[in-house]
This record gives sequence, C-alpha cells and structure tokens, in this order.
Amino acid sequence: MAFAIKKESYTGGIKPISIGKGDSAVTVGGETCYPFYTFEGDMPNKPLIAMEIWDMEPTDWPEAAVAPFKDVIGDSAAWAKKCVEAYGAEAIVVQLKSIDPNDRDASPQSAAETVKKVLAAVKVPVIVWGCTSPAKDEEVLKAVAEACQNENLLLGPVEEKNYKGIAAAAMGYGHSVIASSPIDVNLAKQINILLENFGMPMERVVVDPTTGGLGYGMEYSYSVMERLSMAAMSQGDDKLQYPMINNLGNEVWKCKEAKQSVDEAPLLGDPEKRGILMEAVGAVAYLLSGSNILIMRHPESIRLAKSFIGALLGGGSLADAAPIEKRLASVAVDFAALAPPLDLTIEEEKKAAPAKKEPPAKKEAPAKPAPAAAAPPKKEEPAPVAKPAAPAVDAKAQAEAEAKAQAEAQAAAKAEAEAKVRAEAEAKVKAEQEAKARAEAEAKAKEEAEKKAVADARAAREAEEQELRAKRAQERAELAAKREPKASGTVPMTAAAIQKTEQQKILEMLNRFHKRA
Repeated sequence: MAFAIKKESYTGGIKPISIGKGDSAVTVGGETCYPFYTFEGDMPNKPLIAMEIWDMEPTDWPEAAVAPFKDVIGDSAAWAKKCVEAYGAEAIVVQLKSIDPNDRDASPQSAAETVKKVLAAVKVPVIVWGCTSPAKDEEVLKAVAEACQNENLLLGPVEEKNYKGIAAAAMGYGHSVIASSPIDVNLAKQINILLENFGMPMERVVVDPTTGGLGYGMEYSYSVMERLSMAAMSQGDDKLQYPMINNLGNEVWKCKEAKQSVDEAPLLGDPEKRGILMEAVGAVAYLLSGSNILIMRHPESIRLAKSFIGALLGGGSLADAAPIEKRLASVAVDFAALAPPLDLTIEEEKKAAPAKKEPPAKKEAPAKPAPAAAAPPKKEEPAPVAKPAAPAVDAKAQAEAEAKAQAEAQAAAKAEAEAKVRAEAEAKVKAEQEAKARAEAEAKAKEEAEKKAVADARAAREAEEQELRAKRAQERAELAAKREPKASGTVPMTAAAIQKTEQQKILEMLNRFHKRA
C-alpha cells in the first residue's frame, strides 16, 4: 500500500497584489496554502526579495555591509542601478533615513527628488520606506506620491496615526500602501479595517507586522506572522488575507553582533560571514512564517535566501549551493587556544572528589621514611633494622581504613547526587505543569479578549453604518425638498477664490462622505 500524505484543507488564501507598472510590474501573494506547502495548494508567485538603498550615505554600517557598494554608496541612483545590474535585485527599497526629525530632517521635496532619480535609473518596482515618525512620514510620502504619479510605488509604513493622509495620496496618485502594526494580530487587523472603511482599494495593501532581528525579537515576530497566516488560511479571516513584508536587512545589520570585530568578539568567528549568515538565517525564518516580500541588504545573504526558495519550490539540495564569497581579508581564529581545558570527569566523580583529597593528610605515615633519610649517619647502629616491621603493619591497616572511608564517601556522594537529581526532576515536572496551566489560562483569556474585541468592533461598525444610512436618507429628503427646477440659459461661472490641489479635493470629498469634517 502506497504512503498517502494527509493534506490540510484551507478555507481562505492570500490575495495577490501587484507593485510597479508595465512590463516591470511584479505580483506577490496569491497562495492558497501555508508557505511552500505546494502539495496542499498553490503558490503561484514566489516570495520577492528587494534590495535596500539609503537616500544618504550610512555612517554606522559595518565594513562587511559597505564593501559590496563602496563605490556607489554616496549616490542613491547609482546604488540602485548597481543592485539591479550587478546583483540582480528584483525590486528596490528606498530607505528615507535623511528625513528623520531627530537626524537631518530633510525636506519632503528632497525625498521626492531622490525617489524620482531612482525610478529613472532602474526598471524594477520601487518601494519607499519612511523614517517611522508618523507625522513626518505622512508629510513626505504625500509629496512622493504626488511627484511620482501613477508609478504604483509601495509606500509605508502606514500607521493608525497617519493612514488617512497617506491613503488619500495613494488613492489619488495611483500607489499601494504598507499597513504597519506593532507585532500584534488584532492591531494588524485593525489598521486593515481602518484602511478599508476609509475607501482604500484593498488589492493595493501589504501588511507589515513589524520585523525583529535574529536574537532581537525574531521569535516573537515569527509567532505573530504564523498566527496571521493561520487566520487567513485556516480560519478564512478576509481582513488578514494580504501579503506580508519584512524590513529585515535594516534590523539585522544594526545589531551589536553584526558590527563587532574579531578582536571584540573572537568566539563569534569571521565578522563578514557572521553578518551574512545572520541575515540569511533571518530570511529563511521569515519565509517559512509567510513573508511575501523580504527587504535585504547583502548580496551574499540574498543569494543564499534565493537558493533556499529555489530548493523548496523546485527541488534539489542546498548542499550544492556555493559557499559565501568573501570581499574582505580572511580572518583566522584559533578556537582551540580560546577553548577552556577539556574536563572529562564524570559528575559523580566531581562530587566525590573532596573525599579523595582527605587521604593525603593521613598519608603522612609514609613520611616516616624520614628515619631512612636520617639513617645513613646512624647506619652503624642495628636499631633501625627492626623499625620497618611496625610501619608495614600500620600501612596495611591504614590502607584498609582509607579504602573503607573512601567507599563510604563515594556512597554518600552518590546517594546525595541521586537525591539531588530526583529533586530536580520533580521540581522540573512541577514547573512544567504550572507553566502549561498558566499558558493555557493565558491563551484562553487572550482568545476570549480577541473574540470580544472583534464582536465590539463589528457592533460599533454596524451602529456607525446604521447611523450613517439614516443621516444620508435625511439629507436626501432635505435636498429633494429644496431642489428647484434649473433656469434655462447660460449660467455665469467664475473661478474660485482659492484654488485647491487634487489631493486637497480628494481629502475634502472623503471627509464629506464619511462626515469627519
């Protein structure tokens, strides 16, 4: 009988979205199964790996991260072009670091000019990432959206504090947005609902669950992304069925371990390979948790991640992947010299060791050969010849006593060790039971809280919609009562005293529709 794989059935899927325009447009998402579970469903679009560039020359990058771009790192357009032509970047992410109010506080116009130069230099989709200051990001991304009209940029991060302005600009000028939330399933769902209620076309939304670096919260981010994928696939939650994006390179390469030299951390090995592997390992983890777009920095990390994607989707062995290609000088670390002395002593022997050290105190009896040392001068006297008989008898009795004491000490140590192991095992079992009970209680409380939050949000939304319908009906009735037949003939028209931009008109229209003015 042939082995049959048990397949999971899914009630939902991830909606596909496209970024970029024309022949260079790329589609992500669209899968109907868990990441790479192609034996259970379809994964029509492979994950997209985008390379990041900055709008200013970075000052805190480690040498390993600077090396691949050192000839173009001062020119954003040239940097983007090299990423595409030399390293095969599938998309470019412009990190707007210079606009940070706590740093250079560059103007929205300069940021827009930088993005336009990058668009002119490359023919791949472009993602624009702000400085995560909500007010400044809204101001800058609105200017970028207007300057790059109909380029279908992916703009973000869009948060609860600034979603209205950025979403309005994206709708008015033909772009997509990144809905960002701080590592929480309910908050991720909430920002999606806000965008949908605002009127944002949801086929132009990507979710940013917030990314943690390797050793700096990656496990937490992974678990939240896993729950988002499960809610979208298995639970059919249409508010979470959107592709996910991770700003990985920015998080990995700013951590301490990626920057330390071999002198500062010799046990961590070659700094160049260390940083590359930290980024590659993070990429693999996020791909398995459901990431559709990965923002990465080092070309070698990207090559390793692409090899992983190819092996999972097309088969083959990762053992055939080429090793890391170094650009910096080789670093030799003598791990053997740094290692502590090898200790092969069994644990029970270590605990019994103090009992073994007692005999030397009693073994002073053999020191009685002192007379033998002093004997040469007195060798003329016959008396010393008779003395060895007494020590022989004493040595035998003493050896038996020592052996007995040592056996008793070992037995006592063994009993003590067994009692300690037994006590530790009991304590461990008890701790595990308590932790399990606590986790189950927390999970149950969280699930109930989530259900209540969803129910409250639904009730509030329905009440708001009902109230809005009533108001609309009343307005229509009043308008119909006041409406009079239009007079025939030409109506004189004059220009408005204040001329408004298209974006202002859109915002006013949306505010009027939703009664927020």
